[in-house]
Amino acid sequence: MLEQAVAAFVQEAQDILVELEEGILGLETTRDQGSIDAIFRGLHTVKGSGAMFGYTRLAEFTHHFENAFERVRSGQLAIDKTLIDLSLAARDRMVAFLELGGDCAEADALLSSAETQALVSQIMAMTGETSAGGVAGEAAEPAANAACEMQYQITFRPHADAFRNGMRPDLLLKELEELGETNVTYDASDLRPLDQLDPAEATLTWHIILRSDKGLEAVQDVFIFADDADLDIVEGAVPATEETVAEAPGPDAEQDSAPTQSMPRQESIRIASNKLDGMMDSIGELVIAQARLDAVAAAVSNPTLSSVVEEVERLVLGLRDATLAIRMLPIETVFGKFRRVVRDLSSELGKDVRLITSGGETEVDKNVIDRLGDPLVHMIRNSIDHGIEDAQTRMDAGKPAQGKVRLFARQEGGEILISIEDNGGGLDVDAIRARAISRGLIEPTDDLSERDLHGLIFEPGFSTAESVSKVSGRGVGMDAVRSTIDALGGNIDVLTQRGVGTRITLRLPVTMAIIDGLRVRLGQSVFVVPLSSVEECVEMDEGETNRTSGRTVLQIREHVVPYLDLADLFHMPSKADTRRRVVVVRVDGQRVGLVVDDILGQGQTVIKSLSPYHRNLPGLGGATILSDGRVSLILDVATLVRWAQSRVTSKRKVA
Repeated sequence: MLEQAVAAFVQEAQDILVELEEGILGLETTRDQGSIDAIFRGLHTVKGSGAMFGYTRLAEFTHHFENAFERVRSGQLAIDKTLIDLSLAARDRMVAFLELGGDCAEADALLSSAETQALVSQIMAMTGETSAGGVAGEAAEPAANAACEMQYQITFRPHADAFRNGMRPDLLLKELEELGETNVTYDASDLRPLDQLDPAEATLTWHIILRSDKGLEAVQDVFIFADDADLDIVEGAVPATEETVAEAPGPDAEQDSAPTQSMPRQESIRIASNKLDGMMDSIGELVIAQARLDAVAAAVSNPTLSSVVEEVERLVLGLRDATLAIRMLPIETVFGKFRRVVRDLSSELGKDVRLITSGGETEVDKNVIDRLGDPLVHMIRNSIDHGIEDAQTRMDAGKPAQGKVRLFARQEGGEILISIEDNGGGLDVDAIRARAISRGLIEPTDDLSERDLHGLIFEPGFSTAESVSKVSGRGVGMDAVRSTIDALGGNIDVLTQRGVGTRITLRLPVTMAIIDGLRVRLGQSVFVVPLSSVEECVEMDEGETNRTSGRTVLQIREHVVPYLDLADLFHMPSKADTRRRVVVVRVDGQRVGLVVDDILGQGQTVIKSLSPYHRNLPGLGGATILSDGRVSLILDVATLVRWAQSRVTSKRKVA
């Protein structure tokens, strides 16, 4: 049980540290009292709970950080860039303490290290804190503080299992002593006889009278991890005489008519990620079983059975939607970290760049969010390093000295669109073409559109940087971006204008667990094409086929669309006398046709991962189980089309 309590503290502290970074960065633009109070409460919580759960070195370091924001909160310390830089460094040091896992030799070494002591010295110099822990000029302030003192009558009864979960009432009382003068009594009426006493069971009720000028929130924060305890906090004015606080009230004493303040209980619970994934797998199996039941009911044609199947289908769909909703998280959880990335990188490159975000409330599947961080970091770094010019170049071009990077998200149907836009110099198409020719990616005689040239920046090892820096230039970032987006079943659009800026848009499925799929037939096999990639389906007219630029194309109304015959691509037999179909998909901004034998229909598709032996096969994104029990492969349209195009290019070079 103690291990669970410590794990809960670590998770809570990690969340607080994420919020802490966002709050500190927010002080650069908005310096409202609410934000300052939130930062202080976060520091106070980590300090107090860290001491309770064996992270005393973390608590010792955080104490100095907390002192600084206590003075900021009281208006004695001004917020400036120096304070924000120091606060971010101190927050990073708290993360390092937390990652060490509590009190250990490494934590001792980190606390005594030159870097940590330098941070402590800088904080103490800023706050006027002395080595003994006092504050210079403190004696001059008691009169002002005395006027703000309040008296709090606290009744605290821990849950019976609190000791087993790691609670230490003595540490809570010590924290209250740090807030002011305390008078403590206890009620032992529930204490069992010695021969029946269980030392691991909490039976005492504590009554505390506290006089403090720290405010009600500071008192409540002491009990923040005691949310399963019975707690009453009554706030009132300090009595005129000291006699009234000589003794604590007994358990049966009548309380003042002032309103009772209780700690708000959490309305949410934490669920381990693997448990949620297991639940989603079970729902997926249920969806498959329901589809098979539907097929059986259709074959039997029994009205009573059909009615029951319809009811089961309704319940399964409701359960599926509810489970998917649990997995959805606001994309702000990813966006928040980039404020620090932009701030640090701008300082490193000597550029003035501002990050603007919007649409953070857009919800995405947690598995998509978990894998979005690195691609977005790569693109933001490229925007600042390659896209945004230095201040002088921007001013010479009639632009403001400050560059802007916009990060915004929105939902369109079953897709999430995430765009990264900068107001820099835009992509240099000539430089891209020259580098592609020098690396043998294209021939000098190839006539590529601007969209095709833009797509070359995602090729492995491609970079137009003249030199390699610690920020970029090795040509691995954008390749990694495309690989991740392909694995997520999404695609990338690039829009740029020379001298104006660049916008890169990621199109991603809302969820990776269950998708809408189009079932197609090749011979006796059934494949699934993600419906989000499909634009239309048409009849195959052999009379409308032609060849241009080495590609087989089909005339669809007024457009010429290149196509791939999947039967040829997969080396599968196809009957020439059947009337075939073309599924038109969009890949990298271009329309491409996939020729199949027949289109069977669309429906919900539960994605199953391929085995380790098959995961790297090009063009396959997973598998699913059909209503008749057969296994069907899900096509990864983007990688399939690129793989086929690369084969054509290789054959042309050999020829």
